Parts: sequence; C-alpha cells; structure tokens
Amino acid sequence: MNLTLQLKESDRPKIIPAAQYGHFAEHLGRCIYDGIWADESTDAPTVEGYRKDVLEALQALQIPVLRWPGGCFADCYHWRDGIGDPAKRPKTINTVWGWAPESNRFGTHEFFRLCELLGCAPYLAGNMGSGTIRELAKWVEYVTSDKDTAITEERRQNGRHEPWKLPYLGIGNEAWGGGGQMRVEYYAHQYRQWQGFAKSYDFSTPMWKIACGPNANDYAWTEHMMQAVDPWMMQGLALHYYTVPSGRWEKKGDSLMFTDAEYLQTLQKAYFMEELLTKHSEIMDRYDPERQVALIVDEWGSWYDVMEGTKDAFLYQQNTMRDAMLAALTLHIFHRHTERVKMANLAQTVNVLQALILTEGNRMLCTPTYHVFAMMQGHQDAALLELDGEMPMQDGLPAVSVIASQKDGSTLISLCNPHLQEQMLSLQLPESLRNIRCSGKILTGDCRAHNTFEQPDQVVPQPYAVPQPQDGVLTLTLPACSLVTLQG
Repeated sequence: MNLTLQLKESDRPKIIPAAQYGHFAEHLGRCIYDGIWADESTDAPTVEGYRKDVLEALQALQIPVLRWPGGCFADCYHWRDGIGDPAKRPKTINTVWGWAPESNRFGTHEFFRLCELLGCAPYLAGNMGSGTIRELAKWVEYVTSDKDTAITEERRQNGRHEPWKLPYLGIGNEAWGGGGQMRVEYYAHQYRQWQGFAKSYDFSTPMWKIACGPNANDYAWTEHMMQAVDPWMMQGLALHYYTVPSGRWEKKGDSLMFTDAEYLQTLQKAYFMEELLTKHSEIMDRYDPERQVALIVDEWGSWYDVMEGTKDAFLYQQNTMRDAMLAALTLHIFHRHTERVKMANLAQTVNVLQALILTEGNRMLCTPTYHVFAMMQGHQDAALLELDGEMPMQDGLPAVSVIASQKDGSTLISLCNPHLQEQMLSLQLPESLRNIRCSGKILTGDCRAHNTFEQPDQVVPQPYAVPQPQDGVLTLTLPACSLVTLQG
C-alpha cells in the first residue's frame, strides 16, 4: 500500500499542552510504598526517602504533572492523617484496595516535595466521597496560605514555611462509581457548592477546579454537567477510560500471553479514545464554544488481569510492546484534540496497571511505555504541524499514525506503525524542511516483547537510519509494531 502524507506549516499552529504527558500515583498496591517511596521491604538507595532509581528515571522523563492520592483512594483519604511527625501519624486501612495497611508515611509534605524534585505541577484529588467541604477547604488553605492563620502556622511547625503552588484541584473522583454512587444531577449540585469553598490563598497561581466527568461513553453525564455548571465554575471536566481487551472486567485478559488477534483487539479498543474525545468535545462545544472548560483525561491506559502470584487488589501487570503501541497511539489522539484536551494522566506511575516503572526489591526497570514517553517528550508545548492527505484505516486502526511538531527551531516527527506487518510511508516536507537532517530512534520488537528484572534492556530505543529526502519527499520503512521518532 502506498501511504503518502504532506507535512505543512500552519499560520496559526495549535500548541500541544505539556500536561498531556501527565501521570498518576495512587495509594494502590506498590505504587507509593516500595515504588516511589522506599519502605522497609527494600534496601534500595534513597534520596530523602524516595527511591533514588525511580526518582532519577522520572526526572529524566521530565513529567509535567502528577495526580495524587487517587483515584478511588482519594475518597477515603483524610489529609490530616498524613501530616506532622511521621512516627505519630495514625495507621489506617486502605479499604478501597485490598484492605492493605496504610502507614500515612507518605502525605502532603512528601507529595509536594516529590513534585519539587521532579519539577512537575501537583494535582490534588480531593475527598468528596467521605470527606466534607470544610476538610477540602482547609487542605487547600494548608497548602497555599501565607496568611497568619492557625493552619498556616501548623504547616510551618510541620517543616514548611513557604506555601506551595497548587495549579490543579480535583473535586471528587468517579462520583458515578466508588466516589459516591452519585447520579449526575446530585453530583452537579454538590460540585457547584463545593467549588465555591475550595479557595486558593495564592492569588498569583490560578487554581484549576476539575469536576468529575464521565465514565467512558456516558455522554449524558457530560451533557448534564455542561448544562448545570457554568464554565467559570470549572476549568476542567475529567474523563476516565481504560482499555480492557476482553471488554469484561471479571476476565480482562493476560498482560503477557495473548494472541495476535487479541493484540489487534486491544489496540482497536484503545483507539476508541478518538471517538470518545470527538463526541464529548462536540457536546462541550455546544455549551462552551470558547472552550473555557478543558477536557481532562486524568485516567487512561491498559487494564489486564493481575500477574500470577500477585494480589488481585494491587493491579500489578507486565508491560509489552503492545502497551507501547497503545501509549503512542493514544498520545497521538490527544495531540489531535489539543484545542479541548489540556491534560491527560497515565495510570499509573510505578507498579500499577500500565506503569512506566516496575520495581522488585532493590531492582528497577523501565517499561516499553516509559520509552514511548521518553521518545515523544519533545512534543510537549510544541507547535503542531498540519498533515495533508488521508491515512487509510486497516483493521480499525490507522495504517500509520503520524504527529509532527516544532519547538525552539527543532522539528520532531513521531510515527507509529501498530500493525503486525511492515509499512512504507512517503512524507512530503514543506519547503523550510526540504534539506533537514534528522537523527532517528526506533522502539520495536515482537508485540509480546517486554523487559524483566533479569533482562531490563530487552526493549529499549535503538538508532534508526534516516534516509535523506529526495525532491522534498522522505520515504520511510516502518517495521511491524514500531514507534519511530525523527529529530531535526
């Protein structure tokens, strides 16, 4: 098949928000303890209590935003349990995820310090399920206040004199499910009230208030929220969508042992994100034509059955080239919807679901998904270039998915071939790029290829030989199941 696209510069380019490369860390399984935070079960080197290997890997990725403490855990989390002398913090039970002990050793101060070490924006998920309006309001005050109040003094006594910046606040999580089993009419009414009392004391940093949005294709939820809540009351509406290969929660599918047909089925379900964003955006556009309210995809990724020998409630799964293709395709979808999608958060950062990083004792590995984020991070805050030409669909997926962007005089082109056969693509370059010299990287392998603690570098980016353009046309060979990036 002859695949041809024309790359064009735009007079009014769209900017890819860096926050589309956001992440999510929940008190779930081994994401926080033994993942980000070193607990007593490991002798891994640490920096201020954080695992040094995990911290350095995330710093290299330059993640833009991190959402915490949940997820479902957020609606049973009471922030006062996680402040003060760590030795005196109350021990509780995580009733959401496996009734696991919760030491509260990792709390507000530890989270914000982590964000400082990573250079990323913090995103707090507030407890609307079992919390109160006052509890949420006081958390925001504790974090952002520089006034001489009792709660500001309490923060200072706990070791933090200056307030933190809080650019993002979620008010409730999955209110339609574990966050309260609410009907949308009730949640919208509650949200209108709660958002009015969640007041940041930092007038120099706008705080986005993010409302609980729909579960996947619940378009009626989006319709009602846009009708019932004025745009000035919410800066974001959160959409959650997970790729479950079988479509059945009771038997989702294996993260390692899957057929070629199941591989294709997984990516087809992931590509449903394109339809979701299109339809939810169309609803939002009717009520908010100026696009004041962002669509925030703050939970997305693959969800398989847990690995054999691990706890069901800990959601630990392996990560293969199938997940790399899922990540690349999904990030490309977000980029094509930059006018409405201003943030997305992969679930989750370490040891849970489609993780960037897996740990075992004092060992750590980066997954194929991690390498996708690393290869494509140059798209963050870059100007999107236009593509002319219609890419044909094959088996419910684009034959090749292509995104190109420019930033600081540099061009990044990412090309994803999700199919199990090689593809050829001709890319016609604009005049300004006809003599471009590119360096290339490729991530590829059998769709079941993955990294293990014994062989952590089985799947890593390799150099890709980039041919010189001929008469302004760049002709590329893209191996099966591959992500190629060209930097010039």
